[in-house]
Amino acid sequence: MPVNKIQSSRRARTAIAGAGAAGAVALASVVLIQPWEGRSLIAYRDIVGVLTICDGDTANVRPGMKVTAAECDQRLAVRVRRDYFEPLKGCIFGFEKRPISWQASMISLAYNVGTGAACNSKAARLARLGKLRESCEAATAFNKAGGKTVSGLVKRREMGDATRIGEAELCVSGL
Repeated sequence: MPVNKIQSSRRARTAIAGAGAAGAVALASVVLIQPWEGRSLIAYRDIVGVLTICDGDTANVRPGMKVTAAECDQRLAVRVRRDYFEPLKGCIFGFEKRPISWQASMISLAYNVGTGAACNSKAARLARLGKLRESCEAATAFNKAGGKTVSGLVKRREMGDATRIGEAELCVSGL
């Protein structure tokens, strides 16, 4: 369960309203993934030692790899739709019919922890039962790296920080 109280916020509701027709993929990419992942145009090792580039992208990254901002934008757009949105549709019946705030939060979670973990999570099980608020809160359990609770992951999964919206904050704001 969450460390902090999860509640709707004006900034999250504004982000949801701004997404409009762009939908959950764009909302996840712009509001959750990019701000929390940060962008690096040069490959580096993340907190657990995985080679990473762009906005936390770990696919086909080589040591010393360099890319442009436009290449990062393209990688993110393709991967979020193909590797996260589409698989989540397959493992959670009616995924694309749920509120975009919930979809975006699940996409961001899957991007960060992997589709398998997201699909097999308590958050996904609760969503399959139609318990979306509970699903938003259950996703906050993914706040560890290397077996230790990480403050930044608690913020990402829950209510964010002064400049970034948290996944659960966005999730419940659109229910």
